Amino acid sequence: MQYDVYEFTNQGGRSYNEDAVGHAVKDDHGIFVVADGLGGHALGEVASACVVDTMLEGWSETCDDRPAWLEGIIEESNKKILDIQKERDTVLKSTVVSLAVDGENACWAHVGDSRLYFFHKDEIAFVTEDHSVAFKKYKAGEITRAQIATDDDQSSLLRTLGNEERHSPQCEKSEDPIVPGDAFLLCSDGAWEHFQDEEAAIDLIKSETAKEWGERLLMRMMDRFSGDNDNLTLLTVIIK
Repeated sequence: MQYDVYEFTNQGGRSYNEDAVGHAVKDDHGIFVVADGLGGHALGEVASACVVDTMLEGWSETCDDRPAWLEGIIEESNKKILDIQKERDTVLKSTVVSLAVDGENACWAHVGDSRLYFFHKDEIAFVTEDHSVAFKKYKAGEITRAQIATDDDQSSLLRTLGNEERHSPQCEKSEDPIVPGDAFLLCSDGAWEHFQDEEAAIDLIKSETAKEWGERLLMRMMDRFSGDNDNLTLLTVIIK
């Protein structure tokens, strides 16, 4: 199993970037992480970097129960952010979405509204559900899925890291073995706000590499930016 990986992060129309991204691969094992520091709080970039660093430093290719490890390392990330809050006497928070692949097995976890898309046989097999008020409104039939990105409550998050109580990760795993051709997209809300789910699948079909796929998505987004758009981060993975 090999991984073709592409990372992109940019401050967008903001003065600085509070997103963080990273990955590590050894043999047929890999960990991939995107975190989005909350812009409404201080030191968002510190929070997101803390999450990515904690997950990459704690990762090992040897693991008997990867979903349990994901839950544990995200809990550790939350504790570290809470410690920083106490040290600096301020509030800092972050979302996270993470993917772990061990050979044919894949699992993922998220907190907040950073997303993971899983593609199997060029079709969307799974998309994480945002922990936000806007997503709740969508599930209740009050708005359409496309309207989540522009809803007034899109940034009202129900779970975040840097929170004493509401920080539990939602963990999932692939029901079928991962095979060559399968692909994953991890991204912050500053990215997914500017494309539809099916467009990500279309761009994947057109692309031979993870870099091509990511750049096609970025070209779509660029045509839709308003000039004051949020930080944006994406990480594309194609299984070879």
